[in-house]
Amino acid sequence: MAELLDDHPTLSTVPAAGVPAPPDPPPLDETARARAILAAQPVTEGHTELPESLDPEDLPPVRAREAGAQLWSLHVEADEGVIGTLRRIDSVRALVADCPEDLRLAHSSSELADARNCGRVAALLGPVGWTALGGSAATLRAYHALGVRAVNLTCFDRFARDAVREMNRIGLAVDLSGADPDTVRSALAVTRAPALLTRAAPEALPDDVLRLLGGNGAVLMVPVAEDPEAAADALDRVRAEAGPQCVGVSHTTAPAVGYVPLFAELLRRGWSAQELVGLAHANATRALRQTEFLSRTNRIRPAAA
Repeated sequence: MAELLDDHPTLSTVPAAGVPAPPDPPPLDETARARAILAAQPVTEGHTELPESLDPEDLPPVRAREAGAQLWSLHVEADEGVIGTLRRIDSVRALVADCPEDLRLAHSSSELADARNCGRVAALLGPVGWTALGGSAATLRAYHALGVRAVNLTCFDRFARDAVREMNRIGLAVDLSGADPDTVRSALAVTRAPALLTRAAPEALPDDVLRLLGGNGAVLMVPVAEDPEAAADALDRVRAEAGPQCVGVSHTTAPAVGYVPLFAELLRRGWSAQELVGLAHANATRALRQTEFLSRTNRIRPAAA
């Protein structure tokens, strides 16, 4: 009886003599590989444009399924200034609170990771528009206390120089989106933290500026259209001049299409899986983490109000 209970190979598991073993399954194509990468490594988007009127019925905002974190733009019209920005911050915080099963407000790189691990999309406040500072470092610090984590610098003067130093001190990312090459050069000469370009336009920046951004550890977050070729071309140039540690994603103009076509195209162009993880979120997370670390370890005197 014991012999009958022994586990013996069955006819279905014994290879027939002279019959070749089945071939290995074919390797995944680029689209399947891109989909697998994005399933494990959701995208951190640098610029989420919210409607002027924030209606709770419109939230959560429409986004690509691969998005795992978003910087929510706080830009307002120039005549709205500080008051308009404060109203927008208040509305965004209320709207995130209304979507606890989908969104989570994040104030740091660790909270960003926690939100992703909990299956929520992390919402980071910023960037704030430069004119919304009102020329005051006190306003800058107040925005930071309210949870803002990036400010868009588009010109460079004495106040901008002092503001960049104060942003380094308190842990605000310097967003250089839309700044001309000379402004970028001036800001990079002052900041000790990595810059962000949440809406990067690499075609507007000469090669020497891209190399300076690479030396700073900045992240250029490139918008993605439904046709991925243009974004892939821009990212190829950033990768070549600044380095693969400097690429990131701004947003997609076609959320229904998402990021799989772009990532598949980059795989066809020879990008490694590690570089695509950096593009998805690791580079942006690294820049935010380094900004936070600098603010903890390099305490300088605050700029005058």
